[in-house]
Amino acid sequence: MDSTRNPGGAEEIERAVQLEERRSRARLSRRQFAMASSAAGLAAASATLADPAQAADDPASAVANLIAKPPAGFQPMVAPGKITKVEAKSDFKSIMQPNLLWPEADIAEKLLERAMMEFTGAPNLTEAMKKFIHKDDIVAIKPNGIAGQKGATMAVNFELILPVVKAVMAVGVPAENITVYEQYPGFLMGTRVNVRDWKLPEGVKTGTHNNNNHPMKPIQIFNGISTRYCRFFTEATAVIDMTQIKDHSICGYTGTMKNITHGNVDNPHAHHLHQASPQIAMLYNHPIVTSRVRLHITDAFKIMYDRGPLDKDPRTRIPHGAVYVATDPVAMDTMGWKIVDDERKKRNIPNLKDSRREPRYVRNAGEFGLGIHDLNKIQMKSFTI
Repeated sequence: MDSTRNPGGAEEIERAVQLEERRSRARLSRRQFAMASSAAGLAAASATLADPAQAADDPASAVANLIAKPPAGFQPMVAPGKITKVEAKSDFKSIMQPNLLWPEADIAEKLLERAMMEFTGAPNLTEAMKKFIHKDDIVAIKPNGIAGQKGATMAVNFELILPVVKAVMAVGVPAENITVYEQYPGFLMGTRVNVRDWKLPEGVKTGTHNNNNHPMKPIQIFNGISTRYCRFFTEATAVIDMTQIKDHSICGYTGTMKNITHGNVDNPHAHHLHQASPQIAMLYNHPIVTSRVRLHITDAFKIMYDRGPLDKDPRTRIPHGAVYVATDPVAMDTMGWKIVDDERKKRNIPNLKDSRREPRYVRNAGEFGLGIHDLNKIQMKSFTI
């Protein structure tokens, strides 16, 4: 793991984000934002980004070199609007370790395997992983550990990361071609990856980019802001996104897309203005992203319905006992948003929209064509084991 420290911790990062929002308001006029966030503006931005040769601030050659291509003859599985959910039939206490924070390893692996099998129709986890990963791929796995910095209480669990890594290796990908990485060391430690006895297989690499390991040339995606994606991301041909279902104090909801966008760019603080909408959708819509993110695995053993994304109030971190699999980030984030709102309704607190934190970027992403946002068109199949 990169030994660079997380400067100031998550609380300082959040304060910096709020400061950057105030500064950004001075830079971004109402008319500019209206143009960027309108449906017409979104469509125009999408069309430009979809064709790097037409992007004025994206030289075709520079962007083309960063667009991932699957190994020859391999076509990764894509299933728009499809989600598979698998949950354990036992009570929460019986599927978790004694601290009730981390799942039992065998339970996590069983839920993952069943979800992958049901999603792909494959007979086992290895064959299911072959639908997304080829033995010649360079694979990056991006978990989410920001809320696990203190006691690993709310992060993608090592017990789920490990079988994903092993499945990728079983496909035939050499250990040295697999990297598990996060934004900061504290975030990765929150997942317990390579902490004490929680070890990945020998040879599998880990890393943190610390918002400064981004050797690509800057590109402009939103409002003329120069942005770069991190090295672990751009050097991979295939990315597996491992995330959670959480409330977010700025953008309302954080799940599959935000883990990939704000978890990879060098200046996430510059993309939080106006609840990060449409920035998250625009950052995800770039072909650098869409060409390499192949699979979304959501660790929902626990979810957070309020006061996220940090684990500030244990009362808002509740059992859910499930694993979700999807290739459609919009469908998964739409469903995650609904789950958060449903939990808020149970507790008689305003939904995200009424809390003035509507995750509009999820709808924006649907308008881009990145996936299905209409709940009536999302097909989620649930299984219990």
